[in-house]
Amino acid sequence: MKKFKKYFSVMSGIALSLSLVACGPQDDAKDTGDKKEANKSNELLVWEDIMKGEGIKDAIAKFEEENNVKVKMVEKQYTKQIEDLRLDGPAGTGPDVLTMPSDQIGTAVTEGLIKELDVDDATQGIYTEAAMDAQKVEGKVYGLPKAVETTMLFYNKDLITEDKLPTTLEGWYDYSKGVANGEKFGFLALFDQIYYANSVLSGYGGYIFGQKDDGSYDPTDIGINNAGAVEGAMYIQKFYKEGLFPAGIVGEQGINVIESLFTEGKAAAIISGPWNIEPFTKAGVNFGVQKLPELGNGKNMAAFIGVKSYNVSSYSKNPELAEKFVEFISNEENSKKRYEITQEVPAVASLATDPVVTESPAAKAVAEQSKFSVLMPNIPQMNEVWAPADSALQTIATGKAQPKAALDQAVETIKGQIEAKHSGK
Repeated sequence: MKKFKKYFSVMSGIALSLSLVACGPQDDAKDTGDKKEANKSNELLVWEDIMKGEGIKDAIAKFEEENNVKVKMVEKQYTKQIEDLRLDGPAGTGPDVLTMPSDQIGTAVTEGLIKELDVDDATQGIYTEAAMDAQKVEGKVYGLPKAVETTMLFYNKDLITEDKLPTTLEGWYDYSKGVANGEKFGFLALFDQIYYANSVLSGYGGYIFGQKDDGSYDPTDIGINNAGAVEGAMYIQKFYKEGLFPAGIVGEQGINVIESLFTEGKAAAIISGPWNIEPFTKAGVNFGVQKLPELGNGKNMAAFIGVKSYNVSSYSKNPELAEKFVEFISNEENSKKRYEITQEVPAVASLATDPVVTESPAAKAVAEQSKFSVLMPNIPQMNEVWAPADSALQTIATGKAQPKAALDQAVETIKGQIEAKHSGK
């Protein structure tokens, strides 16, 4: 089996997101329209991500004029749109078009929530291969990519200058030992969550699911407890054991502690994602960004790549028009305009070298990190990984279990849940 490692290079034209895609933190949903308004024959209801609607307003107006249609846009947290569609779709109040993270696509397809798209090769060809692959299930296309993201290193320029930045995780470990005193810290990361810890586990040879020769994921081949993953977990554990990470960063709410420490100037560097560019800027933090550090084995930390997409609801009363809208809103012109407003770097390959994108330090950092990152699996079985993996990492972080035993238990739980919920799929 090919292990869960798809590498991406800047030279291949990868353009990546500067705003939460996949799997990073966001605020609660904020509807900007009437959720209960039913679609009509000459109307489309579009669910956009929160605080991102401004990026497509002009494109919507143009689409309305060219197609003699009214498009109603509602902003909702994109990671929870599928949850709302399960209820609103059958009730007739759901969207024609929605946006979602790629790791939810497999589940959405299995549940019959989104439609297959009839997208020709030429249209598919404008996007990066990795982003387009994230929209496919068994070779069929179920969305078009709008943006891609991965985590990176944020550092406070007032606490550490660029020329002093460690280039390895071991270097940050040594730096933190000389800085951490219970109130101030060096390097911080939410390593008790698999979304962040995978950058270490995968760098040492761990993986979520193996891959078959055709590139599809094999949910029976789970690699988060192999020798490499255990080695990575043991390395993670020493940051907690030696008090280099505060106890308060364990658990989902730990990200709030990390962000607060960084904003307050009490942490020199943290691992986070593009979604924090705007908040840190507004908070007045004098920060810089870089790719993630190298590991002790000489390999770079390998973060997840997540893809955001536009998709057509299976409940749409205007599926052909909805699909036309998805192609239109995701094309090169509109993707570039959306980036300029929202700072979500599009997945359109030709824009990877566009000055409007390459002049951004954050875009450069994400693009550089993409060379070492791995695509987040989009099969339904991925849903069974998060909780058991996080639970294992938390017991490792708190010293309640040794890495091998904790990860073995996680895999056993994941396999049991896959068997119970996905048998025969």
